[in-house]
Amino acid sequence: MLGAMFRGQFASSRDQMGNVFIDRDGKPFRHIINYLRSCHLDLPEGYKEMRLLKREADFYQIKPLLEELAGQQRAQGHALLQCNILSQSQTLHFNQKQGPLNYTLSTCSLTVYQARLFCTCPELLALLCSRLGCPWPPQAALDGPQRQPPCRLELRWGPRPAELPHCEYARLGLRQLWAQGGTRELRDGPAFVEELLEVALGQRFRVDSLLPEPGDILNCTSLRFLRY
Repeated sequence: MLGAMFRGQFASSRDQMGNVFIDRDGKPFRHIINYLRSCHLDLPEGYKEMRLLKREADFYQIKPLLEELAGQQRAQGHALLQCNILSQSQTLHFNQKQGPLNYTLSTCSLTVYQARLFCTCPELLALLCSRLGCPWPPQAALDGPQRQPPCRLELRWGPRPAELPHCEYARLGLRQLWAQGGTRELRDGPAFVEELLEVALGQRFRVDSLLPEPGDILNCTSLRFLRY
């Protein structure tokens, strides 16, 4: 496309220094140039000029870009999000050092949460991971060849009880789950559901099914969202 411009097939002009000026809207054209440079369409979150960008890509007949834009438009259409949350409480016994050769046996209760998500719109899972400070794609998806964005995500966390020493907590291999840039800890299932609702509803998903009690949405352990 750029070669066609410089050969004069598309309108262009030069200044006194010989620099070429391209008479197009600079904002979508910047994304086109970046795509030609990297073969990857990296649009900002909530980009609202898809129609203009598609029109520009059609003007220059950049077929791979047109195909990717069509795929993104399909991805932003119908979609399914399914989330299941499991929890398991256990009693921990550990030694606490009170002084030289002086240890006492202590106990505390710890709850481990596990959220399993499936979504036909990988962009939503990427957005959720970004808000939670989790890597995306998941490590399991990075281990092998990745031809398509992963559609599954599994999160496991367990808030540290105040009476459990940091060393004992680290030995368990657990992690805390934080949202909003590490400013709010998600200490239980309802807190995670609240965060998930905010992300899903912001991406035009609507609640389709809730279990076990639809009247108490934050305490539901099985949620299904649809986007029409």
